[in-house]
Amino acid sequence: MPEGDTVYRAATRLNRALAGRELTRFELRVPKYAALDLTGLTVDEVVPRGKHLLTRIGPHTLHTHLGMDGSWQLVTAGGKWPRPAYQARAVLGTTVGSAVGFELAVVEMLASEDEADAVGHLGPDLLGDDWDAQLAVANLRRDPDAELAGALLEQRNLAGLGNVYVTELLFLRGLHPHTPVSGAGDLDRLVELGHKLIVANRDRVERTTTGDLRPGRRTYVYGRYGKPCLRCGTRIQRGVQGRERVAAWCPSCQPAPPA
Repeated sequence: MPEGDTVYRAATRLNRALAGRELTRFELRVPKYAALDLTGLTVDEVVPRGKHLLTRIGPHTLHTHLGMDGSWQLVTAGGKWPRPAYQARAVLGTTVGSAVGFELAVVEMLASEDEADAVGHLGPDLLGDDWDAQLAVANLRRDPDAELAGALLEQRNLAGLGNVYVTELLFLRGLHPHTPVSGAGDLDRLVELGHKLIVANRDRVERTTTGDLRPGRRTYVYGRYGKPCLRCGTRIQRGVQGRERVAAWCPSCQPAPPA
């Protein structure tokens, strides 16, 4: 599942390509919306909301989610699509090119006034203009017995963090993924650091939590199972973290919580 910064960058690219342009082609290749045609309307904007994308077109909003395998690709007029046509789920064309959504997990049309039906359940967006750290912390505290990694991944608490950021954030704070929320210490500092990490990376193609962009050194523990911890040399471990997500940690820097 993409992190919030990936979706933020996708929204930025799409907004730059589509906003203010009239649609010359509009196709949603899902049965429910196969007959819908918005050609002739102008795209107002494309905005991210956590891991969701909202494309506003007059009184309509196209709600999409990348899921595990989805992507939005920009194609110049007459250009070749980078992925097979059978994978396309949405095509938004203008006189200068097209935005094509491939293998999107969610494709949904809404009245713009009903956007809350799709994203209203989400917690504060770490990359949103209305980011509210206090509300995010309050949401986390509602379930003090929840394992910390799962609580940070729960988009209803705060929107935008995925496995990469949660894994790295817990390492930086010296917290084991199975630590209960009640044992996390200063939640305000934890949430503040998560916000700083994702904001620092929102405009980067190559994400880093270490400050080092060299391959193999961009993260402390994520993707480094079995390798030595960059801080202490202990081998990184991993395990299942709810809903079959894989968590990674350094057993020395992030000691397990008391049984």
